[in-house]
Amino acid sequence: MQIILLEKVVNLGNLGDVVKVREGYARNFLIPTGRAKRATTSNLAEFESRRAELERVAGEKLAAAQAAAEKISGLTVQIVRKAGVDGRLFGSVTTADIAEALVAQGQQVEKAAVRLPNGAIKLVGDSQIELALHTDVVVPITVSVLGEH
Repeated sequence: MQIILLEKVVNLGNLGDVVKVREGYARNFLIPTGRAKRATTSNLAEFESRRAELERVAGEKLAAAQAAAEKISGLTVQIVRKAGVDGRLFGSVTTADIAEALVAQGQQVEKAAVRLPNGAIKLVGDSQIELALHTDVVVPITVSVLGEH
């Protein structure tokens, strides 16, 4: 299926690109979330008339993400979990736990923005993770997991 991207999509393209994707990806994700439209002649004409507005909105989102990145960069988040004597957690620390801890510190972060490169954290100690605030803005933070007995 041919679609027009209304914003930058990771591993797919930039604003205004006409790309070919699978039917299900377009119908179930890209079109309902407002990231794309079908590439018909009427939609192409409508996109070209709205291009300046869409680029301005994309620029504002990028600027807002960069401003948030400056506040969050280098931040350390502490999370307390029950742990065994050997330092292994009973359970794990997930993206939802980290996002919740960041919101408790006053940062506006969505769960989807938290990236755990090695999966859920299962050991006591410090871990470096990344927050993807925008497709072009990735910020490293430290998650410090403390064990309680």
